[in-house]
Amino acid sequence: MPRLVPPSTDVHASFLAAMAEFRAEGRGAPDDASAIGRDLRAHGDAWRDPAVFARHVAALRADALPETPRPEGFVPSTTLWYVEGEEFLGRLDIRHELNDWLLERGGHIGYDVRPAARRRGHATAMLRAALPVAASLGIDRALVTCDVGNEPSRRVIQACGGVYEDTRKGKLRHWIPTAG
Repeated sequence: MPRLVPPSTDVHASFLAAMAEFRAEGRGAPDDASAIGRDLRAHGDAWRDPAVFARHVAALRADALPETPRPEGFVPSTTLWYVEGEEFLGRLDIRHELNDWLLERGGHIGYDVRPAARRRGHATAMLRAALPVAASLGIDRALVTCDVGNEPSRRVIQACGGVYEDTRKGKLRHWIPTAG
């Protein structure tokens, strides 16, 4: 049964395969502002080295701590990976607070399912499983956004209780209560 877990070196091989899938669909291009896009540009093939991958995992885990240094404009964020055994299926970030950019575009929660695992309900299961985690971080209502043309993501958000508020800068903005 797939589950959300903290990043782990246990899924190294599957993670690399998933990143190759994302790269094959164009992720990591200079205009890809997503977490996966930034990570692909920053680490790319260096992840093949187990020590580099272990440092990446440690950095993702540390990013949840308020005292961890981070780039300007970034907030503490809990990263969780969706795995089944040692198979990496996707990733999800819960941003602990909203800055101006996140309020307009990024939201509290962002998620990606690897291409080979899509259309199986994983995104909906991931988002549902993340809501109690967000509640434990003090987030009563989570802002979750998607691109205007991303109908599958809009359906995921609404299936998890998302209530549409408005559209800003090409993003549909939905609020989801985090407590059941």
